[in-house]
Amino acid sequence: MKRAKTFPHRDRNGSALVLSMIFVAIFSALAAAMATISATNVQIAENLRKADTTRSCAESGLEVMRYWIGKVEMSGTIADNERFGQLYTKLQSELPATIVRGYNDPNITISNVSLLLSSGQSFSAVLTKIDNVNVRLDVTGHYGSLTRTIRSNCDFRKRADNVFDFGVATKGPLVLSGSVEIEGVHINVESNAYIESPNTLLALSISGNSHIAGNVKIVNPSADVFLGPQAGVGGETGSEAMKNITKGVPPSAFPDMSPGIFESYATNVLSPSTNLKNVTLTNIRIPAGMNPKFTGTATLRGVVFVESPNVVEFAGNVDMTGVIVTNGSQSDDSGTNKLIFQGNVASRSVAELPQEAQFAGLHSQTGTFIMAPGFAASFGGNFSAQTGAIAANGVQFFGNAGGTIRGSVINYASTNMTLNGNSELLFNRSGLVEVPAGFKPQIVLRYDRSSYAEVVL
Repeated sequence: MKRAKTFPHRDRNGSALVLSMIFVAIFSALAAAMATISATNVQIAENLRKADTTRSCAESGLEVMRYWIGKVEMSGTIADNERFGQLYTKLQSELPATIVRGYNDPNITISNVSLLLSSGQSFSAVLTKIDNVNVRLDVTGHYGSLTRTIRSNCDFRKRADNVFDFGVATKGPLVLSGSVEIEGVHINVESNAYIESPNTLLALSISGNSHIAGNVKIVNPSADVFLGPQAGVGGETGSEAMKNITKGVPPSAFPDMSPGIFESYATNVLSPSTNLKNVTLTNIRIPAGMNPKFTGTATLRGVVFVESPNVVEFAGNVDMTGVIVTNGSQSDDSGTNKLIFQGNVASRSVAELPQEAQFAGLHSQTGTFIMAPGFAASFGGNFSAQTGAIAANGVQFFGNAGGTIRGSVINYASTNMTLNGNSELLFNRSGLVEVPAGFKPQIVLRYDRSSYAEVVL
């Protein structure tokens, strides 16, 4: 039997090392690739963080700008083409000079405002006038060398809330005594009362058998209220009535009184020699210092324009188709100037005036009966078909004064608005949506939320 041949074994020393080195190289390359990818991802994440932070700066700046422009209020008497310049003036008064950097029509520039100084986060803004109504707002967020811009639109518009949303509104306290009734003709909310009383803690005092059918809203959050045992608010008396009184409400606007739109109609100057008993007058101007006293029945048509200073007294009855206005100062709460109505008042709207040249254009100026800046107005008789708002720097009802008022009674003075005796005021504000003629509502700049967009540069 033959033995199998054996072949010599070939040595392969080092092959394992080579394979190991190959695997080490592969894994090293993978590790390097992973490290590179990780570093890239970290860089991408950092870039996204910076971009998001920059956009957050812009969005924070937008909220700040909305707050700042939301505080701007301007008189409705300012011409449309002057509003943007007034916006700059208002921002200057509200903000440090270092922030409102400049006004170069049509742009108002807001310089860099720091949000987080330690990390260089800030924003800047530019307000651009598009036309007399519309303004573009560009807010740019800054974070290091990065910037992001948000663009939106704003527009000038009338402030929505004003004191003509109430039956009674007063800057000063409201005081009722005796048997005073304030009611709505159709629903109780027509007789709602609004009180600011920023300087007097006792904002509302109701004594005797007096009642307000509507609710009472008081701006001063620290205001005190006195209610007598029989006094009522919102149809309830005693402690239950307090739930119909709200303190700390947002302020409503007192529109500026602008009697100038009526002045041109007052072409007939009242003479001191005029017999004022049972007189009929049309479109009259009562000169300053005349202090007339009307007796009997005063029949008045068109505009009665009263110059300051004056004390005008109607000792008898008044039959009025038109409007009574004065040219005093809206900030004059002295009570030196007066309009006194001792007798009954029957009034009709300017819309009922004859279609004559002397009344041309006046028929559309509706909603106002008395506009008396700088004058205190007091009433002691009844109203018959009263067709418009009453506004004065001081308001008083006494005796048996009362009747239906088609509109609101507004006290622009910080002094008390008082109603005493047996007054019964019925407020008919149904269907009234416009501010009465001659009153200029405040203008505000409102942000249009739907216009938000990021600007890609």
